[in-house]
Amino acid sequence: MSDRPDFDRFPELKAAWDRRQFIKSAAAGTVFMALGGALVRIIGDDLTREARAEKLSDGRSRVPPGQKVIKALKPMGGDEGDGKVETFRLKVHGAVQKPFEVDYASLLKLPQAQREIDVHCVTGWSMLGGLWKGVNVATLAEAAAVKGDAKYIIFEAANGYTTNVRLDEGLAGMVTYRLDGKPLSLDHGAPVRGLVPNLYFWKSAKWITGIKFVREDAPGYWETRGYHNHADPWKEERYG
Repeated sequence: MSDRPDFDRFPELKAAWDRRQFIKSAAAGTVFMALGGALVRIIGDDLTREARAEKLSDGRSRVPPGQKVIKALKPMGGDEGDGKVETFRLKVHGAVQKPFEVDYASLLKLPQAQREIDVHCVTGWSMLGGLWKGVNVATLAEAAAVKGDAKYIIFEAANGYTTNVRLDEGLAGMVTYRLDGKPLSLDHGAPVRGLVPNLYFWKSAKWITGIKFVREDAPGYWETRGYHNHADPWKEERYG
């Protein structure tokens, strides 16, 4: 039997009843949210524990210290580019013999690569096994005929953002426009972003506009604001 009052006979009780029902629903929702949060933590902990048992080819744990595995990229902010393929330009320049620039259509005509790459954010999360599609930086370097005395790569991005990496680590990266078969969203760097494996994710510049090969190191946006110049997750090189 329902304990709902007869509002036709006692209309003055309706406001109190509505408040009571709202409180009951809110309490149930709080419990659900608490249980849901616990479930998310359990799933995340399980993913992390399983991944920690996996080893890279050099014997390191697949998951760097201080990281927790999540299922999808988190949008980490930044000063967005316009996200349009129509206006995209990538300049490959610096210590090269054949500087050049490509638009989006020209980028897609270059030799394409699909690579499974893990990413590790300095804030403590990792996303494993993403399938990224794009063009290897090494392909762009070969086309530009990088000079023998180049030692670093500066990834340039919208609104003046830059980040610096050693030449060998940058050449292991790619410029990418798809993740798991889908175009990148604007908050993940659309239409094209950089991707540098084995370094914290801020080194993978979103809304990329240029790849500059240089002889001298030039710390970028975050590196000049207290973040580590190298950014190896396994050494927890978070801050300078």
